[in-house]
Amino acid sequence: MVIPSGVVVLTDRRLAARPLVEVVAAAVRGGAAWVILREKDLGYAERRALAESLRAVVPAGRLVVAGPDPLGGDAVHLSATDPVPPGVRLIGRSCHGVPQLSTEDYVTLSPVYRTTTKPGYGPALGPDRAAALAGGVPWLALGGVQSAHRAAACAAAGATGIAVLGAVMRAADPERVVRTLTRAFAEAAIGVTGLTQDDGPGRDLAGGGTGGAGITPGGVVPADGRTSAATGARA
Repeated sequence: MVIPSGVVVLTDRRLAARPLVEVVAAAVRGGAAWVILREKDLGYAERRALAESLRAVVPAGRLVVAGPDPLGGDAVHLSATDPVPPGVRLIGRSCHGVPQLSTEDYVTLSPVYRTTTKPGYGPALGPDRAAALAGGVPWLALGGVQSAHRAAACAAAGATGIAVLGAVMRAADPERVVRTLTRAFAEAAIGVTGLTQDDGPGRDLAGGGTGGAGITPGGVVPADGRTSAATGARA
Protein backbone atom coordinates (compact mmCIF):
# COMPACT_ATOMS: atom_id res chain seq x y z
CA MET A 1 0.00 0.00 0.00
CA VAL A 2 1.40 3.38 -1.03
CA ILE A 3 0.38 6.12 1.40
CA PRO A 4 0.76 9.92 1.33
CA SER A 5 4.25 11.13 2.16
CA GLY A 6 6.50 14.17 1.81
CA VAL A 7 4.58 17.41 1.35
CA VAL A 8 0.83 16.80 1.17
CA VAL A 9 -1.19 19.87 0.18
CA LEU A 10 -4.64 20.51 1.62
CA THR A 11 -6.86 22.79 -0.43
CA ASP A 12 -8.79 25.91 0.58
CA ARG A 13 -9.90 27.96 -2.39
CA ARG A 14 -10.99 30.83 -0.13
CA LEU A 15 -7.42 31.31 1.10
CA ALA A 16 -5.77 30.71 -2.25
CA ALA A 17 -3.85 33.65 -3.66
CA ARG A 18 -4.65 32.44 -7.18
CA PRO A 19 -7.29 30.12 -8.70
CA LEU A 20 -7.13 26.84 -6.79
CA VAL A 21 -6.17 24.61 -9.73
CA GLU A 22 -3.29 26.97 -10.54
CA VAL A 23 -2.05 26.88 -6.95
CA VAL A 24 -2.20 23.10 -6.85
CA ALA A 25 -0.45 22.75 -10.20
CA ALA A 26 2.35 25.00 -8.94
CA ALA A 27 2.60 22.98 -5.71
CA VAL A 28 2.93 19.77 -7.72
CA ARG A 29 5.71 21.33 -9.79
CA GLY A 30 7.44 22.15 -6.51
CA GLY A 31 7.38 18.54 -5.37
CA ALA A 32 3.99 17.88 -3.77
CA ALA A 33 3.07 14.35 -4.78
CA TRP A 34 -0.27 14.24 -2.90
CA VAL A 35 -3.21 16.62 -2.57
CA ILE A 36 -6.22 16.42 -0.23
CA LEU A 37 -9.33 18.13 -1.64
CA ARG A 38 -11.43 19.81 1.05
CA GLU A 39 -13.98 22.45 -0.14
CA LYS A 40 -16.83 20.70 1.66
CA ASP A 41 -19.10 23.73 1.35
CA LEU A 42 -19.47 23.19 -2.39
CA GLY A 43 -22.44 21.37 -3.87
CA TYR A 44 -21.88 17.84 -5.09
CA ALA A 45 -21.72 18.62 -8.82
CA GLU A 46 -19.36 21.57 -8.37
CA ARG A 47 -17.12 19.67 -5.97
CA ARG A 48 -16.91 16.66 -8.27
CA ALA A 49 -16.06 18.91 -11.21
CA LEU A 50 -13.31 20.50 -9.12
CA ALA A 51 -12.00 17.03 -8.25
CA GLU A 52 -11.75 16.19 -11.94
CA SER A 53 -9.94 19.45 -12.66
CA LEU A 54 -7.45 18.72 -9.91
CA ARG A 55 -6.88 15.15 -11.12
CA ALA A 56 -5.67 16.66 -14.38
CA VAL A 57 -2.74 18.35 -12.58
CA VAL A 58 -2.06 15.93 -9.70
CA PRO A 59 -0.08 12.70 -10.24
CA ALA A 60 -2.38 9.78 -11.06
CA GLY A 61 -4.04 8.29 -7.99
CA ARG A 62 -2.67 10.98 -5.67
CA LEU A 63 -5.81 13.12 -5.16
CA VAL A 64 -7.43 12.25 -1.83
CA VAL A 65 -10.94 13.57 -1.14
CA ALA A 66 -11.88 14.75 2.34
CA GLY A 67 -15.04 12.95 3.43
CA PRO A 68 -16.52 9.53 2.75
CA ASP A 69 -17.41 10.18 -0.92
CA PRO A 70 -14.34 9.80 -3.17
CA LEU A 71 -16.00 11.81 -5.98
CA GLY A 72 -15.18 9.32 -8.67
CA GLY A 73 -11.81 8.37 -7.24
CA ASP A 74 -10.72 5.72 -4.76
CA ALA A 75 -8.99 7.62 -1.94
CA VAL A 76 -10.61 9.42 1.01
CA HIS A 77 -9.54 11.31 4.11
CA LEU A 78 -12.11 11.05 6.89
CA SER A 79 -12.93 13.24 9.86
CA ALA A 80 -12.90 11.71 13.33
CA THR A 81 -16.58 10.75 12.96
CA ASP A 82 -16.97 9.94 9.25
CA PRO A 83 -17.96 6.34 8.47
CA VAL A 84 -15.50 4.21 6.51
CA PRO A 85 -16.84 3.88 2.96
CA PRO A 86 -16.69 0.59 1.08
CA GLY A 87 -14.68 0.00 -2.06
CA VAL A 88 -11.92 2.59 -1.70
CA ARG A 89 -8.22 1.91 -2.08
CA LEU A 90 -6.80 4.41 0.43
CA ILE A 91 -8.27 5.64 3.72
CA GLY A 92 -6.88 8.35 5.98
CA ARG A 93 -8.37 9.91 9.10
CA SER A 94 -7.92 13.13 11.05
CA CYS A 95 -6.90 12.56 14.67
CA HIS A 96 -6.04 14.77 17.63
CA GLY A 97 -5.13 12.02 20.07
CA VAL A 98 -4.22 8.34 20.05
CA PRO A 99 -5.63 6.87 16.81
CA GLN A 100 -8.40 4.31 17.27
CA LEU A 101 -8.41 2.73 13.84
CA SER A 102 -9.92 -0.22 12.04
CA THR A 103 -9.20 -0.11 8.32
CA GLU A 104 -7.43 3.25 7.92
CA ASP A 105 -4.02 3.41 6.25
CA TYR A 106 -2.68 6.62 7.79
CA VAL A 107 -3.69 9.55 10.00
CA THR A 108 -3.08 13.27 10.26
CA LEU A 109 -2.22 14.50 13.76
CA SER A 110 -2.92 18.13 14.59
CA PRO A 111 -2.14 20.76 15.47
CA VAL A 112 1.56 19.99 15.60
CA TYR A 113 2.28 23.74 15.82
CA ARG A 114 0.01 26.69 16.44
CA THR A 115 -1.65 27.64 13.19
CA THR A 116 -2.86 30.93 11.74
CA THR A 117 -5.45 29.08 9.67
CA LYS A 118 -7.27 28.04 12.85
CA PRO A 119 -6.23 30.54 15.55
CA GLY A 120 -6.83 29.26 19.07
CA TYR A 121 -6.94 25.66 17.87
CA GLY A 122 -4.76 23.53 20.09
CA PRO A 123 -2.82 23.17 22.24
CA ALA A 124 0.03 22.46 19.87
CA LEU A 125 1.27 18.88 20.17
CA GLY A 126 4.83 19.38 18.93
CA PRO A 127 6.48 16.75 16.71
CA ASP A 128 7.61 14.47 19.56
CA ARG A 129 4.19 14.34 21.22
CA ALA A 130 2.52 13.71 17.86
CA ALA A 131 4.92 10.83 17.21
CA ALA A 132 4.18 9.35 20.63
CA LEU A 133 0.43 9.53 20.00
CA ALA A 134 0.77 7.90 16.59
CA GLY A 135 2.70 4.93 17.89
CA GLY A 136 3.21 2.65 14.91
CA VAL A 137 0.55 4.29 12.72
CA PRO A 138 1.87 6.18 9.66
CA TRP A 139 1.18 9.86 10.31
CA LEU A 140 1.23 13.25 8.67
CA ALA A 141 2.05 16.34 10.72
CA LEU A 142 -0.67 18.97 10.27
CA GLY A 143 -0.86 22.51 11.59
CA GLY A 144 1.64 25.34 11.41
CA VAL A 145 4.28 23.50 9.37
CA GLN A 146 5.22 26.65 7.49
CA SER A 147 9.01 26.71 7.59
CA ALA A 148 11.83 24.48 6.50
CA HIS A 149 12.91 24.09 10.13
CA ARG A 150 9.52 22.80 11.20
CA ALA A 151 9.28 20.48 8.20
CA ALA A 152 12.65 18.99 9.14
CA ALA A 153 11.65 18.64 12.79
CA CYS A 154 8.55 16.64 11.81
CA ALA A 155 10.63 14.36 9.60
CA ALA A 156 13.13 13.86 12.41
CA ALA A 157 10.27 12.86 14.72
CA GLY A 158 9.21 10.13 12.30
CA ALA A 159 6.35 11.72 10.38
CA THR A 160 5.61 10.09 7.05
CA GLY A 161 4.88 13.53 5.66
CA ILE A 162 3.66 17.04 6.40
CA ALA A 163 0.16 18.23 5.54
CA VAL A 164 0.27 21.91 4.58
CA LEU A 165 -2.60 24.29 3.91
CA GLY A 166 -2.10 27.99 4.60
CA ALA A 167 1.59 28.22 3.76
CA VAL A 168 0.82 26.96 0.25
CA MET A 169 -2.62 28.48 -0.36
CA ARG A 170 -1.55 31.99 0.64
CA ALA A 171 1.86 31.89 -1.03
CA ALA A 172 2.84 34.32 -3.74
CA ASP A 173 4.98 31.49 -5.15
CA PRO A 174 3.54 28.12 -4.07
CA GLU A 175 6.02 26.20 -6.21
CA ARG A 176 8.97 27.67 -4.34
CA VAL A 177 7.32 27.16 -0.94
CA VAL A 178 6.67 23.49 -1.63
CA ARG A 179 10.12 22.96 -3.08
CA THR A 180 11.68 24.39 0.09
CA LEU A 181 9.51 22.31 2.43
CA THR A 182 10.00 19.18 0.33
CA ARG A 183 13.76 19.52 0.38
CA ALA A 184 13.92 20.20 4.12
CA PHE A 185 11.65 17.25 4.92
CA ALA A 186 13.48 14.84 2.62
CA GLU A 187 16.92 15.77 3.90
CA ALA A 188 15.89 15.44 7.54
CA ALA A 189 14.20 12.13 6.84
CA ILE A 190 17.53 10.66 5.78
CA GLY A 191 19.39 12.32 8.65
CA VAL A 192 21.21 14.95 6.55
CA THR A 193 20.22 18.27 8.15
CA GLY A 194 20.86 17.49 11.82
CA LEU A 195 18.13 19.94 12.90
CA THR A 196 16.61 19.59 16.35
CA GLN A 197 12.94 19.01 16.99
CA ASP A 198 12.23 22.14 19.03
CA ASP A 199 10.25 25.02 17.62
CA GLY A 200 13.27 27.12 16.79
CA PRO A 201 13.52 30.01 14.38
CA GLY A 202 12.27 29.32 10.92
CA ARG A 203 11.07 31.54 8.14
CA ASP A 204 7.36 31.49 7.37
CA LEU A 205 7.27 30.61 3.70
CA ALA A 206 3.79 31.81 2.82
CA GLY A 207 5.04 35.12 1.50
CA GLY A 208 8.19 33.73 -0.07
CA GLY A 209 11.10 31.62 0.98
CA THR A 210 14.40 30.19 0.03
CA GLY A 211 14.75 28.21 -3.12
CA GLY A 212 16.27 24.82 -3.54
CA ALA A 213 16.26 21.85 -5.81
CA GLY A 214 13.01 19.94 -5.73
CA ILE A 215 12.92 16.41 -4.40
CA THR A 216 9.67 14.77 -5.40
CA PRO A 217 8.52 12.24 -2.80
CA GLY A 218 6.71 9.08 -3.73
CA GLY A 219 4.79 6.97 -1.32
CA VAL A 220 5.82 4.86 1.63
CA VAL A 221 5.64 1.11 1.25
CA PRO A 222 6.31 -1.03 4.33
CA ALA A 223 9.27 -3.39 4.06
CA ASP A 224 7.06 -6.43 3.60
CA GLY A 225 4.83 -4.67 1.08
CA ARG A 226 1.87 -4.65 3.48
CA THR A 227 0.66 -2.51 6.30
CA SER A 228 0.57 -4.33 9.61
CA ALA A 229 -2.32 -5.09 11.90
CA ALA A 230 -0.42 -3.27 14.64
CA THR A 231 -0.90 0.01 12.80
CA GLY A 232 -4.59 -0.52 12.27
CA ALA A 233 -4.01 -0.20 8.53
CA ARG A 234 -5.14 -2.35 5.66
CA ALA A 235 -3.04 -4.73 3.62
